[in-house]
Amino acid sequence: MSLSNVFILMIVIPQILVQSVRGKDCVCDLKNTDPAFPKSKFKRVETIALQCTATITSEKMLENDRRLLGLQQRIKQLEDYVGILEKEDDKNLYGAVSLRIIELEYAEILSLLDKLNKTTFNSQHLNVQTVADLQDMKDTMEELERFDSMQVMKKERQNRSIKKDLEKCREDKAPPPAPTLPPVKGRCGLGQIVSVKGPKTYSLTVYSTSYTYGAWGKDANPAPGDENKYWLMVLYTSNMYGNFIRQYNSLSTMLLGIGHTDVYIASSNPTTNTVQGPNMVMYGNALYYNCYNTYSVCRFNMTARTVSNVALPKDTGYNSKFPFGYLAAAYSYTDLDFVTDEFGVYVIYATTSNFGNVVISKVETSTPPVLGQTWSTSLHKKTVTNTFMVCGVLYATRFIDNDKEEIFYSFDTKTNTERYDLKINIKKMQANIKYLNYDPRDHLLYVYSDAYILTYEIVFN
Repeated sequence: MSLSNVFILMIVIPQILVQSVRGKDCVCDLKNTDPAFPKSKFKRVETIALQCTATITSEKMLENDRRLLGLQQRIKQLEDYVGILEKEDDKNLYGAVSLRIIELEYAEILSLLDKLNKTTFNSQHLNVQTVADLQDMKDTMEELERFDSMQVMKKERQNRSIKKDLEKCREDKAPPPAPTLPPVKGRCGLGQIVSVKGPKTYSLTVYSTSYTYGAWGKDANPAPGDENKYWLMVLYTSNMYGNFIRQYNSLSTMLLGIGHTDVYIASSNPTTNTVQGPNMVMYGNALYYNCYNTYSVCRFNMTARTVSNVALPKDTGYNSKFPFGYLAAAYSYTDLDFVTDEFGVYVIYATTSNFGNVVISKVETSTPPVLGQTWSTSLHKKTVTNTFMVCGVLYATRFIDNDKEEIFYSFDTKTNTERYDLKINIKKMQANIKYLNYDPRDHLLYVYSDAYILTYEIVFN
């Protein structure tokens, strides 16, 4: 810049004059003929740029796409409901109930459509304003560029153009890339899920067919010496509540129903700290579950026999507001689903602010537990029968018929990408899968299905 040149001259010229005059003082006045740099204009451009950065975030740019995708899925689900209703031959016994369900679904679609229209209008207004701001910034920067007397910006543009041409030349000369495998899901190196085999284990519990809601499995992060232990909990009060965990030293003792230890969380059902709903997990010698009559994550320490908790957002659905299920049935008190994977514990739930769609929150396994990173999806929770996580990817299942469940959906927490087209079948032995969780240690799915306990093997590509 010319101002820098002036500064240099004011230092160098007096030194030369002092040497020539030999000791006599000399004063030299320099006048800058260039106009003063308009700092106010530069500051205004900087302010506009900061405002644009704060206003136009990646989350807002994806908001319309996410809502539109969710709307498309809701309309498709409504079409399925209407198709089922048309095929019903129940002498109008359940017709009124089905019509009411469809009416509610239609009302929610209209509400979602209204919000989408408002968001679209706001986006259009923001787009017009942003175009005007960018043009203003462009004009101002071109005006300020004439103060670049050393032509730094011009040379920089030339360098970028040369680099771009060079990169294009390299690409043209490079050999064609070798064929690649399909993109890998997750971050564990396991690859994509291509199928589910089994069941490998299929047995009634010691309780026989008395209790159709429950959960079982292994500790996903066991203490030393507890690697082979299994746990079981049945909801023996109204298929809703449980207050003790039954532990076995091995799978064989569990299948035989011998040698167990009962650990009590609460004295009775239902009461404070009672387990509500079947969607619980064991991780790090602690049980994570939905506490009775709250929207809280509860953590029961198996050694200290103490309970700590953390509340989810206030608009979280609980007490069967957003349960799992399908048109013919809802799985009671399944609002909060706890899952484990290679990275820890998550809680899956739905909120009214996300229109009843699934929300994922990482649970930091401290005492008390703390909610970590959270992701919002476009998957409506009431259209799902179960969820599980593998390598940071959420998978959801839906009811196809009494013999088949389908893994149809995935959400990658690393890339925030959703898919509705997986079509991976699970062969069922009973009609309803009330509990499903993935164990990262043996890569098995643990299932509780109408009083039966099962395991399935996940096959990766």
